[in-house]
Amino acid sequence: MDKEFDIQEYMSRGVERIVSEAMRATLKNPRESAYMVRFAAASKAASRKRKALEKKGEHIPPFLIASITSSCNLHCAGCYSRCNHATTDEAPAAQLSEKDWRRIFDEADDLGVSFILLAGGEPLLRKDVIDAAGEKPNILFPVFTNGTFMGEKYFELFDRCRNIIPIMSIEGNKDITDSRRGEGVYDKLISNMEELDKRGLIFGASITVTTDNYRDVSSEEFIGLLSDKGCRAVIFVEFVPVTDESTKLAPGEEEREYLRSRITQLREEHPEMLFISFPGDEKSSGGCIAAGRGFFHINSHGDAEPCPFSPYSDINVRETSLKEAMHSNLFRSLIDGGLLEDDHKGGCVLFEKRDQVIGIREKMEA
Repeated sequence: MDKEFDIQEYMSRGVERIVSEAMRATLKNPRESAYMVRFAAASKAASRKRKALEKKGEHIPPFLIASITSSCNLHCAGCYSRCNHATTDEAPAAQLSEKDWRRIFDEADDLGVSFILLAGGEPLLRKDVIDAAGEKPNILFPVFTNGTFMGEKYFELFDRCRNIIPIMSIEGNKDITDSRRGEGVYDKLISNMEELDKRGLIFGASITVTTDNYRDVSSEEFIGLLSDKGCRAVIFVEFVPVTDESTKLAPGEEEREYLRSRITQLREEHPEMLFISFPGDEKSSGGCIAAGRGFFHINSHGDAEPCPFSPYSDINVRETSLKEAMHSNLFRSLIDGGLLEDDHKGGCVLFEKRDQVIGIREKMEA
């Protein structure tokens, strides 16, 4: 562990800020606010677990990303998951079962993991897994969804299980969203927002930030629209180029600095909303927080990977415990070798330096 930078303390403070801002964003929603108060207590208890384990030399990240299915009904332009072949049109094969995911959620709760981001594919295609997540109130489960499968059964689930927060992917206005995600998607998202707001359910938006749209999606016009529709969380995700041709769309330092400044303003101007940027300013966090420093990724087949943009693995949670997966030799090599702290042009350091990551894994297999 770097003596000049305490990743455990950094991540614990980050969790506390997120929970505090989430509580502020739900003050006018009694049921949601009541859950957030209970979750705040649970997250503090989880932080104590992580700190106790840290003293024993066991670093536990407070976040996980879980891609619970390889299926998706959309073919969004530039989708990293399809380009990595993690999402396909073929029938799912050898994916983790509901029982597998229940065990993972139980182990995560025991270890002090506070947030598990559910992704895919399209996660709403796995209602069995989302039902299981709803039974773990100590963990908050943001569900990153394209929104097209949201209907009555999910509205009822979100109402019953307040720890499941739908985060709908939107690219900006109707033309931009539909051009990337498909005709009619924007209208469906707006309809979902209106129904969720009518029922007093908290929800958020996930926005892919590129060099083309970073000003528009952080503008008062767009954020004001989301706020008016009842959106209470906005997650800005920096575009990661999956082809050489799309490299120009990855935000550089100029765009990142603009977004950092805008988020500071937005937090002041919209106290009813929570704003998060991913990966955000890696310099302040001592480098990339993937590979178990702050989170890692479990794909739909159980492979433990540094992050969704770095789909390489040397261990599978189907065959081992979640705790043992955190000791992945690949993760350890990436952290100890300093690769996560390397300078890079933008987007994702592990994607940009994927040849080095592959080389490390191949040496392990030799």
